[in-house]
Amino acid sequence: MNAESNKKDYSKTERIKIHQPDVNKSDRFNPRNRIYVRAIEGVWTQLRRRLGWVAMLFFLILPWIPWGDRQAVWFNLGEQKFHIFGLTIWPQDLTLLAALLMIAAFGLFFVTTYLGRVWCGYTCPQTVWTFIFIWFEEKLEGARNKRIKLDQMPWSFNKLWRKTAKHTAWLLISLLTAMTFVSYFVPTTEVYIDVFSGSASGGIYFWVVLFTLATYGNAGWMREIMCIHMCPYARFQAAMFDKNTYIVGYDAKRGESRGPRSRKADHKEMGLGDCIDCDLCVQVCPTGIDIRNGLQYECINCGACIDACDTTMERMGYQKGLIAYTTENKLDGVKEKVLRPKLVGYGVVLTVMILIFVYASATIAPVRVDIIRDRNQLFRENDQGLTENTFTLKILNKTESVHEYDLSVDGLPEYQWFGPQTVTIAGGEVLTLPVSVAVDPVSLSRPMLKVDFKVSTVIDGETVEATQESRFFSQ
Repeated sequence: MNAESNKKDYSKTERIKIHQPDVNKSDRFNPRNRIYVRAIEGVWTQLRRRLGWVAMLFFLILPWIPWGDRQAVWFNLGEQKFHIFGLTIWPQDLTLLAALLMIAAFGLFFVTTYLGRVWCGYTCPQTVWTFIFIWFEEKLEGARNKRIKLDQMPWSFNKLWRKTAKHTAWLLISLLTAMTFVSYFVPTTEVYIDVFSGSASGGIYFWVVLFTLATYGNAGWMREIMCIHMCPYARFQAAMFDKNTYIVGYDAKRGESRGPRSRKADHKEMGLGDCIDCDLCVQVCPTGIDIRNGLQYECINCGACIDACDTTMERMGYQKGLIAYTTENKLDGVKEKVLRPKLVGYGVVLTVMILIFVYASATIAPVRVDIIRDRNQLFRENDQGLTENTFTLKILNKTESVHEYDLSVDGLPEYQWFGPQTVTIAGGEVLTLPVSVAVDPVSLSRPMLKVDFKVSTVIDGETVEATQESRFFSQ
C-alpha cells in the first residue's frame, strides 16, 4: 500500500499544467504589430548595457587611433591592403584574413554551444544599436505605457515635438555610425572634413547616406524583424544547441499553475505556482516572445526577462530564478555536462586556428618576390657566347618604410647579371624589374636547372630575405 501511494503521489507532482499559447491569436509575425519594450533594471541589463556602450565606443574610437602616418585600422581597398595596427595584410596574404574569419566563426560556434545566443543578446550590433535607440525613445517619449498612449492619441504639438526629437536623435546616431563605418575604408579626417565641407566624392556620400538609412531603419523600425526574419543565425543555431547549452529558461515545475494573487496570500494553498502572470517578462522582451512557452528561436538570450522576473519575485518575497540562465537538463533534473564532444571539438579547432594565425602573423615576410619568365624565348645566346635567360622580378616591400634590397640568384655556376643588383623600394610599393642572367654553356651540367632568386635587406638590424624558385634553360 505504501509503495502504491508513493507512486501515486509522485505522478501527481509530475503532472503540471503548463500554459499553452493560442497560435490562432498570435500576431507577433505581423510587421505592423509594434513591440513597445519596457525598461527594466537588473544584473543582466546592467551587464548588457555596459558591454553595449563599450562595443559602441570601441567602434567609434578605433578609426581615430593613429599608427605612424596612418590610422591604426584602415581597410585600404584602393591600394588593396588592410592595416590592423602593426599588421598589414596584402592580397598575397589573404589566407591570414581567411584564418581570422574562421577563428571568428569557430569562436561563435564554441560560445553558442556553451552559453547559447549570448552574442545576439549582448554584443551583436543589431542588439546594441536597438537598445540605444530604445533608450533615446524612452527618454524623449516616456515609459512604455506613455509611448503606447502617445501613439494612440491624435497629433498635437506635444506629440509632434517628441516624435521629431526622437527621430532627429535616431538620424544623428545613424549618421555618426555611417561616417564611422566609412572611416574604416577612407581616412577618418578626410571623411569628416570632406563630408561637412561638401568636397567629398559622390561615392563617399552614397555610402554615408546608405548606411545612415540602413542603421536608422534596422535599429529604429525593423528591430526584432531583423532578428526573427532576416538573420540566418537564429535559423541554424539549433545545430549548435544541446541539452547542456545555457539558455534563458522558465522553470515550469515551480511556476505553474500561474495566476495573480496578493503578497500575503498563501499561493500554495490556492494551488498556484510562483508565476503571478504579470507579463513583465513579455513586456521587456525586445523580440516580444513569452519565454514561459519554452525555448524559441526568437529568443536572443539578452536576459531582460530574467531581470523582470527576479524583480517580481523579490517584490513578492519568493526565491529568484523562476526565469534564469539554465540548461534543458537542469530543468529536467538531469545532471549537467560541461565537457562534451561537440564543445571540445569546437574548442580544439578554435585553439589550433588561433595558434596558426599567431604563428603566420609573426612570421609573415616583410618582402615578397615573384618571378615571371620571358615567354617569347626560353633562352638565347648573347654576343659573348653565353646562354642567357630573361626574367621579370616583381618585388613587394610590405613594410611602411623605404628599404634597399640586394638581388642575387642561387643554383647556377659563375654567372653574369644584366640589370641592377641593388634597388630601393618605398614602403608598400611594388617594383617591376626586368633582368637577364647569363652562364657559360660549358659549365652547365643539365639543359634545365632549378634556380632560386633571392631578395635580401636589413630591417631593424636583422637580415630579411625572400626567395622564389624558377628555371634556367640552356637547350
